Amino acid sequence: VYCIGRNYTDHVKELKNELPKEPVIFLKAPSALRTMESRPIACADESFHHEIELVLLIGKPIAMGQSADESAIQGITLGLDLTRREVQNDLKAKGLPWTLAKSFAGSGVLHPFVAFPKGKTLDFKLFVNNDLRQTGTSSDMIFDFNFILNFLLKYQDLHPGDIIFTGTPAGVAGFRQGDEFHFESKALGIDARGRL
Repeated sequence: VYCIGRNYTDHVKELKNELPKEPVIFLKAPSALRTMESRPIACADESFHHEIELVLLIGKPIAMGQSADESAIQGITLGLDLTRREVQNDLKAKGLPWTLAKSFAGSGVLHPFVAFPKGKTLDFKLFVNNDLRQTGTSSDMIFDFNFILNFLLKYQDLHPGDIIFTGTPAGVAGFRQGDEFHFESKALGIDARGRL
């Protein structure tokens, strides 16, 4: 499960980071993924930051060094990348990987995948406990889908079933177990509610 960090200018600025010159890549273990329904989550007594993202599903094998475009994308959905922000900041300050802040049981929430609508600008919103928290579109991304695919292919093959979280816009905030959340995307036909 590949994840792209710092891919929306407004989010980079809200966390006081520098704009990246190339995609920032980190990984989640497949065991970190969960559905929209309430499930056990690691570190459940902590407050997380929610990060809503457009999430891609790769549909065909592509060898390292080959070029790819949106025809490689079988499906797309909305997902949440949950972050233990204080832990992440501490790890960053020590020059250590972000794994314990980003990859833990329940940290990747996924709506079921839908067909990928080629050539469309994709809107999305996140509500938490009925409050609008985040809103964005695919056109706001620093690195678009094609760029992300080809950047990853510089370093490894891509395989059917690979999942790519593509980054989050501004508005990340506290999120606790038991909170209700609502995904909305008119372009993707998604209007769904869940509970952390």
